[in-house]
Amino acid sequence: MWTAIILAALVAGGTLGYAAWAYHAVAHGAPLWAFIAGYPFAYLAVPLLFTICWFLLAWWFRAERPADVRLPLPARVAMFVREFLALARSGPRMIFYRRLMPDPPPTPAKLPVLLLHGVGCNAGVWRGFRRHLAKCGIGPVYALSYGPPLASIEHFADQVADRIAGIEAATGAAQVVLVCHSMGGLVARAYVRKYGGGQVRRLITIGTPHRGSMHAWMMAGMALSQMRPKNAWLADLNGNGGGADSVPAASIWSWHDSMVTPQTSSRIDWGENIVLAGVAHNAMLDDPRVWAAVVAQIGLAATSGSPA
Repeated sequence: MWTAIILAALVAGGTLGYAAWAYHAVAHGAPLWAFIAGYPFAYLAVPLLFTICWFLLAWWFRAERPADVRLPLPARVAMFVREFLALARSGPRMIFYRRLMPDPPPTPAKLPVLLLHGVGCNAGVWRGFRRHLAKCGIGPVYALSYGPPLASIEHFADQVADRIAGIEAATGAAQVVLVCHSMGGLVARAYVRKYGGGQVRRLITIGTPHRGSMHAWMMAGMALSQMRPKNAWLADLNGNGGGADSVPAASIWSWHDSMVTPQTSSRIDWGENIVLAGVAHNAMLDDPRVWAAVVAQIGLAATSGSPA
């Protein structure tokens, strides 16, 4: 809720400011059509600026890459454009997340899927992802919007516990599959550490900074401080496994992640690593290779058996 309200307020404030500027300019002879045509570009300038900043930081703090994953210039440009578009469409998706991501109707199910988003986001970012899972016959698929946005990851883990209890009540299932993007993977691990892994059949993370990200130093908030490399909370999570011993897990990550730095922070040594190249952080949620990997992992979970 908080993310949607904040984003809606920012968009509304920016629109009012743009309208006031246009009104003043038109009153002094400027053509109205130019401001009408320019509004989409004014909106897109914001995600463009963020995309540029994230890529510059990702290049500065990058991990050393193998020669076979280095991209030619056209592939780099295409990757940048896909990431920019992912950021641009995430705003409206997050503002209207309640309409776009309603809960499935209560129905018996053997293995529901719960989607956990990253920092500063909400369930709206999963719109395209959930539609693809539905096309593959996977469901029911639930999502959780935790908050407030910059609260502790441990606080989010408590909300995951409540959500899983509600899903199990609605479906009669004994376990769920957790599919997590970015910070969502740390939220899931914090949940498993605190509540145990008995209700999680498989943990799938996408672009999760398991060992932190240098990008987290660029923003404030408790959740961000817990994602900074070598901080006490993250060191304790990794030192105590964070679910490594009790839940089958897979980490899907990219050598060209634009927000997890160094990119090898997403590598795990207590589960399977599915390594990609040529896709940045937010675009991973709309990448066909990520979709295919997640569908395959859910298939493995479905055939691995239920708890005794």
